Amino acid sequence: MTRVVVIDYGMGNLHSVGKALESVAEFERVIISSDKEQLKQADKIVFPGVGAIKDCMAALSLDLRETVLEQIKNKPTLAICVGMQMLLESSEENDGVEGLNILNGKITKIKSNDHIKVPHMGWNKVKFLKDHFLLRNIPDSSFFYFVHSYCCLESSDALAETEHGRNFISALEKDNIFAVQFHPEKSQAEGLKLYKNFLDWSI
Repeated sequence: MTRVVVIDYGMGNLHSVGKALESVAEFERVIISSDKEQLKQADKIVFPGVGAIKDCMAALSLDLRETVLEQIKNKPTLAICVGMQMLLESSEENDGVEGLNILNGKITKIKSNDHIKVPHMGWNKVKFLKDHFLLRNIPDSSFFYFVHSYCCLESSDALAETEHGRNFISALEKDNIFAVQFHPEKSQAEGLKLYKNFLDWSI
């Protein structure tokens, strides 16, 4: 049975993510854990995140961080929201925070005006820039649910983009890693399709 571990470092929407994955699982066991041995035994990894990136980076203790970095080198990995942002080079949130520097790109504040609200909250279109297995059976420009105040504007690993005042990168991919700014667990049918595709993904 495939073991899917949702990393519990105290800063993710763990219950909702775990329940969404379980709802589409067939031959997979979904585990929410911060145990290093569980991570090492995982076949696939989900890296969630909610809140301020500085708090998330601090919550990911050095000991656990080393295990996470080692395990996501080769295992199919899905990063969500702040989990995605943490995999990038840096963020200007909280006066500047260094990321894990696994994916290309930097996080900047979404600029607000009379027409653009921050945080960006609610449903928005995700425009695909290229094909990927995790987008299988999901129509281009489908709506997904967002909650964020910071975004990535440019990346050589960009897979999809969304417009909120200007275009920003809403999904990235590199080798065994797929990362999204939106919340699949809050995105109803299309979000569940993405989770199902992740469970079916092999590299």
